[in-house]
Amino acid sequence: MLMTSRRGHRPAPNARPPRVAALAAALLALSLIAGVPLRASSPKFFQAATQSDFLKGDVENLSIDSHGQLTLGPATELVYETTAPFLWTMVSAPDGALFIGTGNDGQVFRVDAQGKGSLFFDSTELEVHALAIAPNCVLYVGTSPGGRVYKVDRNGAATPFFSSDDKYIWALAVDGRGNLFAGTGDKGIIYKIAPDGKGTTFYKTNATHATALTFDKAGNLLVGTGSPGKVLRIDPNGKAFVLLDSPFQEIHALRFDDKGVLYAAALNGRGASGGSGGGEERIDRPTAETARPPVPSVSAEITSISIVDVGGAQASSGPPREDRRSVKGGVYRIMPDGVWDQLWESRDDSPYDVTFDPGGALIIATGNKGKLYRLEGEPLKPTLLARAGAQQVTAFYRDAQRRLYYATANPGKLFRVSTERAAHGTYESEARDAQTVSTWGTISWHGTIPSGSRIEVFTRSGNTETPDDTWSAWSQSYANADGSSISSPKARYLQWRAVLTGKGDGPVLTSIAAAYLQRNLRPQVRSITVHPPGIVFQKPFSTGDPELAGFDDQTTPDRKLAAAAGAPSGSSLPALGRRTYQKGLQTLAWKADDENDDELVYDVLYRREGETTWKTLRKAVTDSILVWDTTTVPNGTYFVKIVASDAPSNAAGTALTGELDSSAFEIDNTPPAITIGSVRVDRGRTIITFDVKDDHSPVQRVEFSQDGQRWRGVFPTDGIADSREEHYELAIEGELDERGVTLRATDSMNNVATAHAAAPRRR
Repeated sequence: MLMTSRRGHRPAPNARPPRVAALAAALLALSLIAGVPLRASSPKFFQAATQSDFLKGDVENLSIDSHGQLTLGPATELVYETTAPFLWTMVSAPDGALFIGTGNDGQVFRVDAQGKGSLFFDSTELEVHALAIAPNCVLYVGTSPGGRVYKVDRNGAATPFFSSDDKYIWALAVDGRGNLFAGTGDKGIIYKIAPDGKGTTFYKTNATHATALTFDKAGNLLVGTGSPGKVLRIDPNGKAFVLLDSPFQEIHALRFDDKGVLYAAALNGRGASGGSGGGEERIDRPTAETARPPVPSVSAEITSISIVDVGGAQASSGPPREDRRSVKGGVYRIMPDGVWDQLWESRDDSPYDVTFDPGGALIIATGNKGKLYRLEGEPLKPTLLARAGAQQVTAFYRDAQRRLYYATANPGKLFRVSTERAAHGTYESEARDAQTVSTWGTISWHGTIPSGSRIEVFTRSGNTETPDDTWSAWSQSYANADGSSISSPKARYLQWRAVLTGKGDGPVLTSIAAAYLQRNLRPQVRSITVHPPGIVFQKPFSTGDPELAGFDDQTTPDRKLAAAAGAPSGSSLPALGRRTYQKGLQTLAWKADDENDDELVYDVLYRREGETTWKTLRKAVTDSILVWDTTTVPNGTYFVKIVASDAPSNAAGTALTGELDSSAFEIDNTPPAITIGSVRVDRGRTIITFDVKDDHSPVQRVEFSQDGQRWRGVFPTDGIADSREEHYELAIEGELDERGVTLRATDSMNNVATAHAAAPRRR
């Protein structure tokens, strides 16, 4: 039988060469194709090797297991195609015929065991969401939005059976005594309807909708609700007990397995009810869009994609990006003693129904990509079992021969899953984006190919995100699985197709990789930060003597580091250590990037204001920070230029550079001059007149001290220190002692000068 674990199909460990070695081989081949030395380029790789990778593509007649293996899937037959866009519900008659409720015309179709179908009942409402078979073979049909139940005999003759005050009949179930129970919305009431059609309120759920009904072996009614999504157990006397209070908006389906374990499919979201009229909405029923033609492939969305970029012989990949999308749905298992577990959830797929394969494995029907998953293993892991030719798989049925049927929406069709594998299956990757027009290298793949089976791989390329008739034609099949040169033309996007053919278990595809070399793009220097003069940063985690970030391979006179509190705020620099102050040093930092992710080196140039020629300060700097010893140049206004080059990652003659000039900044390492004019005593005070002059920077601060410890400020005679030359008159109470007064002047570049004013001689 097909629906059992496929662990036996895993290739032997020695059947798969190490992926790193394979990527290195592909890298070598790419370098030979490009005609450049191996270390002079930065090739990258598109790779699919996990289930999440492969689920990004489209499959037809293939399964994808939790190990990321593509195998021939079950053969699927189209049993019956209706004219309705939506098939909502499905029940079987004792003779093996299937009744299918539809929308948007509110019809019921009958499909016999041979697959011959016809219209069985046509209501005046728009939707048939609920069907149930009575012991006397009478079919009950629940319709919406009128909230009516019809009784239809085996010949198709219908009579109104029950009418509620609710808009929707979501679920029907018949107990052992022939009583019909109806779950409704938008009041969430459950009605008990006797065989004669007289109905009473059985239970009010305090939810907006009663969406799913079934009975356990003890005769208790199990109810799934919507807004909120709960599972209730209600005894024959109407006493309810909450089995599950889920975080989801709706419990869409309830199913018991052969052991009496209950499974609940839960989902989130609100969608239109499939044309229920008047803009009415139904919680996450498939959206009533215009019917679309069948899509004979899986288009599976997944939370992340594995892209491996390889430089040299080593592969590297960044951490997966956090997926912040909300969860669309989940499946719960509720044991007979009430203990429950969540078995599965997805941010991509909404579960509409569940069933079980002959081995007891859980199968989940989902939308909006029409995927069927099987949970197997310990712990349980999902396998993409098959893909329907429709957007939603809405309902399951398994016949006496254990054959699985499923109904779909968008469009409305009935399919049967065979117990045999398909003889032929196709996988198409999503259009892989190289970000720019690129040269394709080699494509290689790994797997097992039994006798009588084969794997064929093809490629095509184009410059539009979605493949269309402007793309190249599919290539010929590539013969060498260890690495064949991609023949598709240079372009931004690449897509590959794998075709698996065989009998029985057939071939297994485990990974595929395609190499590419991007067109070289110019690096860009985004910003330059000129830190305040003297501010430097110790390297983080340094040992021994302090090391200054960006000050490698430079010499400077011994300097005493004075601690400075704080760290740079809003910095986009590499991680730096403690900030300190060192006179005469100027820290330059910059941010640059390269869209090819090439390795960059930097040349740092400078010029003085008024000069037109740039002079080289440092060449081939590898870090984006540099400390300049400015005592080696005259005072003045300066500019720096950062030139970024991607030469380490590109061949000679193909490397590109990008550059950026800084804003102007000052260099001044000369202290101001203090000239004392006179020292005199006048009316009991000592008056000292002096001038402070700086050849480049404004005078910032002047202080005096009589003991060398306490310093007090002095203001210029014009009241503000804002120019390079200032005049001061300092008045000190009393006469000076023999120590005199020490004057200290600081310019705006933190250059400091001192002078001594002696006490005047007494006559």
